[in-house]
Amino acid sequence: MRGALSRTLERYLARQIYAAVGFVLLGFLALFAFFDLIKELADLGSGEYHLPQVFTFVLLSVPAHAYELFPVVVLIGTLYVLAHLASNSEYTVMRGSGFSPARAGLVLTRIGLVFVVATFVIGEWIAPFAEEAAQKLRLRAMSSLIGDTLQSGLWFKDEGSFINVREARRADVLQGVRIYEFDSAYRLRQMTAAQRAEFRGRGRWELIDVVQTRFAPEGPRSERMPKSEWRSAVNPDLLDALLVKPERMSAWALHRYTQHLAGNRQKTEVYEIALWKKLLYPLATLVMMALALPFAYMQARAGMVGVKVFFGIMLGIFFHMLNSLFSHIGLLQNWPPFAAASVPSAAFLLSAMAMMWWVERR
Repeated sequence: MRGALSRTLERYLARQIYAAVGFVLLGFLALFAFFDLIKELADLGSGEYHLPQVFTFVLLSVPAHAYELFPVVVLIGTLYVLAHLASNSEYTVMRGSGFSPARAGLVLTRIGLVFVVATFVIGEWIAPFAEEAAQKLRLRAMSSLIGDTLQSGLWFKDEGSFINVREARRADVLQGVRIYEFDSAYRLRQMTAAQRAEFRGRGRWELIDVVQTRFAPEGPRSERMPKSEWRSAVNPDLLDALLVKPERMSAWALHRYTQHLAGNRQKTEVYEIALWKKLLYPLATLVMMALALPFAYMQARAGMVGVKVFFGIMLGIFFHMLNSLFSHIGLLQNWPPFAAASVPSAAFLLSAMAMMWWVERR
């Protein structure tokens, strides 16, 4: 009998929490989409960036916002449900039927596993794909360059070579490619300039309209060729990674890009921290639910539900600020990437346990 009652309470809680979280998520996504729309309208008319492209870009940005907001909306939705149950004395009745704090924590964990899986799926597949498509659409419409952080175009390193790409509307077709190859003593050995490069698969690029200059002791010698093959570890996937911010890339893309940077003796800390954050972030939804649980045990008065929800919003904002802050602190202080990524969630989990201990002692 007690087991059947417990399952009934769990299903009831699950329905309430899923509905509340869904409603809060829709509200936040609508708000962020509105802000994105206002921001993008400032670039309306630049190149081919018209209203259809603006609306498409805003829609493609929604999954990334959903991923970033998931722990916050889970906290607000769960806190609202528990506070509402407490204000109606429903939670008191549930406690009287044997719904202990340990049992409540276990039930919330089972309910929260759905949020963990949803956060991981959105963050690993849906959001990176949509974000990449959004950035490509915007760049192509505005006739911008991939990695247009310097006037000279995009620069990257591949073993003993430095590559400059003037224009890259597509990641598999590059325009204005210059390859500077150095020997072991860091002397310029060869420079290759090509009007165009097309990816042929398996690390092979075909260079078109090529001028190759070799620097020998007797002097430089140039050779012009209609076509030439260029083998490189650089591929369209790595170039696509330059379109998306590290925190919005998939864990697999972050891992591959980190390996590429490490292989070329470049700094990887930013991407390592982003990788650990990507792996740990889905678990933050469970931490947020644990943080909401103590509010069910606080005595509720009229109007307290709204106060608790407001407090939940402030906690969610604080979590986001802390998550971003510790990434920067970790970089500045050379913390291990795992520590920089895990401290915010660990701090909130300890806070939830301390709050639960305090309400139980009262």
